[in-house]
Amino acid sequence: MGIPADTIRLAIVEDDREVREGLARLIGASPGHRCVAACASAEEALAQLPALKPAIVLMDIGLPGMSGIDCIRALKRLLPETQIMMLTVFEDHDRIFQSLAAGASGYLLKQTPPARLIEAITDLHHGGSPLSAQIARRVVQAFQPKPAVESPNTQLSPRETEIIQLLAHGRLYKEIADRLKLSVETVRTHIRNIYQKLHVRGRTEAINKVFGRPAPPVP
Repeated sequence: MGIPADTIRLAIVEDDREVREGLARLIGASPGHRCVAACASAEEALAQLPALKPAIVLMDIGLPGMSGIDCIRALKRLLPETQIMMLTVFEDHDRIFQSLAAGASGYLLKQTPPARLIEAITDLHHGGSPLSAQIARRVVQAFQPKPAVESPNTQLSPRETEIIQLLAHGRLYKEIADRLKLSVETVRTHIRNIYQKLHVRGRTEAINKVFGRPAPPVP
């Protein structure tokens, strides 16, 4: 008796025997789903799956020999219509994006509840790209602009910037006051404000924070 045309044909690539057999049982017990192969390695998958032409492959990353990510690339060349969903314990950025770049269309963690897994398989078969909630958040975060780190210079007013530059050249308070046509007390007030804005306690710390180097010698 053949497989009904609307049945989703799946293959599993997973080196852990207990996990592999558990997935095969789950798929076999789910109406409208059929496990056509359960492979223990990428090499075994590449040998068997091209002839079986599964609609979906559940792929582990940490396989012996060839990795799951390399297996995706090879399988997509042989079976371009087959959809591949990662089912793995890894949730770091590098593996997520390497998998998606290699051709995976979904990425779930192994702790995904069985009912959610079957739902995700159906979603993938109908054109979706299922992601575990943790993975979806990481993908979204990766594409969000990172907040710019405010430069110490942008915290200072134009006058304060002038004063810190003169301090960096070793000028005394009176010299700064004469150059900028300010009173010495006004210069002191500006310098106190600079220290507060930069969260420093003195001239050297302030210069290092703004310019990233010690103060230059007095010319």
